[in-house]
Amino acid sequence: MSEADFIARLRAIATDPAARALADDAAVLGDLVLTHDMIVEGIHFLPDDTPQDVAWKLVAVNLSDLAAKGAVPIGVLVGYSLGDEAWNAAFVEGLDTALRRFNIILLGGDTVRVPAGAPRSFGLTAIGRAPEGGAPARSGAKPGDQIWVTGTIGNAGLGLAMRLGQVEANETCLSAYRRPQPQLTFGQALVPHVHAMMDVSDGLLIDAQRMAAASGCEIGIMLESIPLSAALLAVRPDVLDTRLAATAAGDDYQLLFAADPGAAAAIREISAGLNIAVTPIGHAGVGEGIQLTHRAQRIALPPRLGFMH
Repeated sequence: MSEADFIARLRAIATDPAARALADDAAVLGDLVLTHDMIVEGIHFLPDDTPQDVAWKLVAVNLSDLAAKGAVPIGVLVGYSLGDEAWNAAFVEGLDTALRRFNIILLGGDTVRVPAGAPRSFGLTAIGRAPEGGAPARSGAKPGDQIWVTGTIGNAGLGLAMRLGQVEANETCLSAYRRPQPQLTFGQALVPHVHAMMDVSDGLLIDAQRMAAASGCEIGIMLESIPLSAALLAVRPDVLDTRLAATAAGDDYQLLFAADPGAAAAIREISAGLNIAVTPIGHAGVGEGIQLTHRAQRIALPPRLGFMH
């Protein structure tokens, strides 16, 4: 059973409006935003990643979901699989660093002991305060909206390739893989100007497809507009192929959002004020799914749009 099939079955149970039909980054219960993500060794992180980096990623991927709802983080609950004593101690050190960095508190959680040699797995529930006026959903994109993304795309995917020894390493891409930065402040500032917002975790194309499905519209992505970093281009200078690979790489933890074209000036003002790059990469239209173009010419979608469980 695929992840999508399993979630479809769960929808029959998750009927409360707070669950948002399991089609969003988080649940919204009153003025609270709640999200839970897990990471598993060998799937979401490498066996030789440092415990400190693993702890950071566990916190950051959950806070990225709160960022997509414009929420202010309050605290977290951690699920931890106990293992080697030194690894456990280093993980706690890393967890403390991440929580202090984002000014949130540890509220509790649970621990289990797993058999020696079993892959480590961790879960975290992040709790945030919803913005005034409500948390934007994935489902609000409307035909005519501009589609935007923060930051650059593809650094973390290349950083993973560097960790695997497949390409020459550089610190920018390695850091994007090891220490993702959830766009909390930007997400909070964007709330009044967006119709829909989510984070880019599994890949830009697959996440845009999810926004399109939730919103009941088509989303067109202009490949030439996908923002790439100089560090990525220094390693992979073939811009067209690199942009295509970047759209499916995942682990970017940038914000993907839809807004009326009339909001563009306000969005750029927020971008300048926070010194965070933002780029319009497409439009929402009538239809369904996603369409990919390059310089106004439609091109085929890649066989793999992003990461799927």
